[in-house]
Amino acid sequence: MFEQSKTRGGVPLYPDVIHYADVILDQRIWDGDGWKEESLSWKETCYIHSGLSGTALLITGQDAEKFLSRISINNVYNWKPGTMKHLVQLNEQGYIANHALTAKDDDCTYRMMACPPWPLYLSHTMQLDVKVEFIPCFYHQISGPKAKEIIEKVTGDDISDVKFMDFRPIRIPGIAAELEIARIGMSGTIAYEIHGHMQYCAQSYDAVYQAGKEFGMKRLGWRTYCVNHAEGGFPQGGSSFMYAFDPGYWAMLGVDTTSLPTEGNVGSIAPEDLEARYRTPYDVGWGWMIKYDHDFIGREAMEKIADDPPHTIVTLEWNDEDVMDVWASMLRPIEKEYKIFELPCLEPQMAGGLADRVTKDGRDIGISNFATYSYYYRKFISHCTIDKAFAKEGTEVILHWGDYGKTNIKEIRATVARYPYITMKDNRHYYND
Repeated sequence: MFEQSKTRGGVPLYPDVIHYADVILDQRIWDGDGWKEESLSWKETCYIHSGLSGTALLITGQDAEKFLSRISINNVYNWKPGTMKHLVQLNEQGYIANHALTAKDDDCTYRMMACPPWPLYLSHTMQLDVKVEFIPCFYHQISGPKAKEIIEKVTGDDISDVKFMDFRPIRIPGIAAELEIARIGMSGTIAYEIHGHMQYCAQSYDAVYQAGKEFGMKRLGWRTYCVNHAEGGFPQGGSSFMYAFDPGYWAMLGVDTTSLPTEGNVGSIAPEDLEARYRTPYDVGWGWMIKYDHDFIGREAMEKIADDPPHTIVTLEWNDEDVMDVWASMLRPIEKEYKIFELPCLEPQMAGGLADRVTKDGRDIGISNFATYSYYYRKFISHCTIDKAFAKEGTEVILHWGDYGKTNIKEIRATVARYPYITMKDNRHYYND
């Protein structure tokens, strides 16, 4: 739906907007307005985040619908144009290889947002009339109780008709192109996204941020990005788990799989244990999305566990005294120091590489990731894929905190808590949806 940018020598010409937006779009930006203020924003005011901006996958062709059905656990038929679905894709072993919010423009045109090119790889393995290509696209994520007011101020448009998982065109004064508003988000509270061609990324970001200042809008950086997912109960590929790509996928990218690094794989589980960092849909609470009314990659593996999935996902609430003991260890001799927490979350988990053992009475029962400090709730929490027998709220477990073979391991008492952890009104329940 996005118009092509003007180019000079094939290079897009971006607007001459010198503002913070030009910098925050670089995914290396770790802080926006400070992690404490940012982590309160989606409960009290609002944030804007654009770190996922860059590209979308445009999927077109007479067999586009058939292709998405073949690669996704979801049923993609009878899908209304102008709405979105969270599509989940597996490898043959049943591990998640990709997941992404996907917009349907018509039966032959879909846009898959901010995801790896797994569908591009699969399109070359099937004899279907389908084309998968990159298109430049920005994503402004706008979340919090003031989100609707801010968007309506900057656009002059009543967006009450945009229901959960809907999208439609909008305009921002001063921007020549038509943009798109979608009601989606990962914070667990009311949230929207504005999409458009990358040519208008910085200019639209600046317009929204300037309009949001009077409402207390904060600019969310990567340091705090994981917090809203951890609180909101949204596992994220590349953050809370690793994508399970085929060797053929890596070959398409020209990557030698024998030299794939494991240095980013941290936690009390050995870094070379990749399977501990992979997840099935049932492992992360997405089993309800699986529709066994069509053939899809990984279906056979899922059918084997469908009647009684062995794992589910919970929040772990960490014991305050044990957390304080980790901090106190900085004042002890180095050989007695524990791995120190990064606030509010651990940077390497952005690659999905964090995996900590969780035990009960000495038995391994789960794997913890998304280790996060919730400033709003004043608690250390994490997500945990856990044996179903131990998933009841109030169950006490032991989380083994540290890096395998590198640091001392601290046994942290933890309790199975509510999932999702956030207690705010859910996005789907705003405005009489």
